[in-house]
Amino acid sequence: MLARHIQYFLAVAQHHSFTRAAAALHVSQPALSQQVRQLEESLGAQLFDRSGRTTRLTDAGEVYLRYAKRASQELQEARRAIHDVSDLSRGSLRVAVTPTFTSYLVGPLVEAFHSRYPNITLNLREIAQEHMEELLLADELDVGIAFDEPHAQDIDTYPLLVETLALVVGSQHPLAHARAIGLQALNDESMILLSAEFATREQIERYCRQHGIRPQVRMEANAIGAVIEVVRRTTLSTLLPANIVLAHDDLTAIALDPLRLQRTAVLMQRRGVYQAAAAQAFLALAKEVAAQLERS
Repeated sequence: MLARHIQYFLAVAQHHSFTRAAAALHVSQPALSQQVRQLEESLGAQLFDRSGRTTRLTDAGEVYLRYAKRASQELQEARRAIHDVSDLSRGSLRVAVTPTFTSYLVGPLVEAFHSRYPNITLNLREIAQEHMEELLLADELDVGIAFDEPHAQDIDTYPLLVETLALVVGSQHPLAHARAIGLQALNDESMILLSAEFATREQIERYCRQHGIRPQVRMEANAIGAVIEVVRRTTLSTLLPANIVLAHDDLTAIALDPLRLQRTAVLMQRRGVYQAAAAQAFLALAKEVAAQLERS
């Protein structure tokens, strides 16, 4: 089978050795060598240089490697397509989200999805948007939830919700009962913010520069949970999605007035990817849950 030839070729290319590739594939080395030679004969080209201690790709092998990787990815998709069950009585789904969504969107979305489709195995990851796109293109993810920023050419996006950031304070804060705050008043706030590796921090700093705001950043943290805990236990404030307070009775979201800090959340998939039934159901449900959150 062509699929086996490609699998064996990729293994040798990865391990630079017929012996190590055979061990990884749990086949005998003669069987592996025979399959690769059959592939070379069918192509009319030598794919590996076997003359040295390390097996190396020839120029023809380097060219073939690019297409073999793509073919292997397509074959994996085909296998999932064949085994996909349209009634969602079984299946699996690989989803990634950027960090802020784990604090208010992931909970209700996973609850709703598992309630409707309890036999679907869900693999959920929290990762940065740039890495998420790489995994989508490599067919290591089915769906991503991130922000509507410049994307790779082969990534499709679908609007999910408009996220509004607000001044988030704890019950001990002097503004705990306020509904809105003027932008210049932020200059008087002592804050804890997410650290620079978060897209949220970059968006906050851009917003502050645009409006001449210089908040007093007293602390930084590289985890949203840590930011929330500090805000709950001190009089420091922060800038986070307003919906975060839905899960915390002792937090208040104070609207920024008159110019809100907003960004659009999107669902992401690799362009042209096979739409498994589980992925279709997840996309539809994500839009449904997001609509409910926007109304709340």
